[in-house]
Amino acid sequence: MPLQKISEFDTDYRNTLGKDIKGMGVYVQGTDEKIGTVSDAVLDDQGAFRYLIVDIGFWIFGKKVLLPVGKSRIDSTAERVYVVGVTREQAENLPEYQEHTTLDYDYEEQVRGGYRTSSVESSAALGSTVGRTTPSPDPNSYTYAHDADLYDVSAHEDQTFKLYEERLVANKQRRKTGEVAIGKHVETETARVAVPVEKERVVIERVTPQDTGKVVSPQTANFREGEVAHIELYEEVADVQKEAFLREEVRVQKVVDKETVEVQETIRREELDVDSHGTRIENKTDRG
Repeated sequence: MPLQKISEFDTDYRNTLGKDIKGMGVYVQGTDEKIGTVSDAVLDDQGAFRYLIVDIGFWIFGKKVLLPVGKSRIDSTAERVYVVGVTREQAENLPEYQEHTTLDYDYEEQVRGGYRTSSVESSAALGSTVGRTTPSPDPNSYTYAHDADLYDVSAHEDQTFKLYEERLVANKQRRKTGEVAIGKHVETETARVAVPVEKERVVIERVTPQDTGKVVSPQTANFREGEVAHIELYEEVADVQKEAFLREEVRVQKVVDKETVEVQETIRREELDVDSHGTRIENKTDRG
């Protein structure tokens, strides 16, 4: 049963899986206690996942171990891997994985032995009649089905898959689109206005009397020299003044135009893939 790392089995595994399992955080099931990080995955020659190589530096600094996939629950949405039924004491007793470690049957048996011992101890604590470790199977006849609880994730009951979907949530943001400055300035022009004025002038009219040649008495004839009369002359001049008056009133206000805009975005939804291999499956819907 030759084993290979995931990148050796499929160089394009990231596109095949949709996500890179490397780098996912490893947590104790049911808690937020982080114990390490997935550094790689190991597959058999059929492409089935068998182990996750986990750096348990949060528990034991600098140590990597093999975690059988049956002891893990992968939450790809949260990018987390949860370990099932693995204690810190058990991790301390597991054989350390190193880059030069040969993944042969003997090494796998050391790994499986650590998890089998834990299972036996758990059964004994529950009052089981099992009181000894399970004998190692024959290497020539061994298959991973012998340790279904370590490798077959479907062997565990009451598994829950959470399917998520994305929805568009519409919000509005207010942003500035422009600015209008309104002010006043003064323009000048030359205006003309017609003003009627009066000017006085002297008109001398000489009239020949009807009794011209009539003799008058010396007393009537008053011969004098000098000014006889003063006549004052006046004229009107234009007196133009400027007056300010209200010509126009301008009101400035903002109005809001309402419209509906349509925004398009791609959203994702998870659907459940069921491969029953011809087995009849009963679907139930829980409305609770």
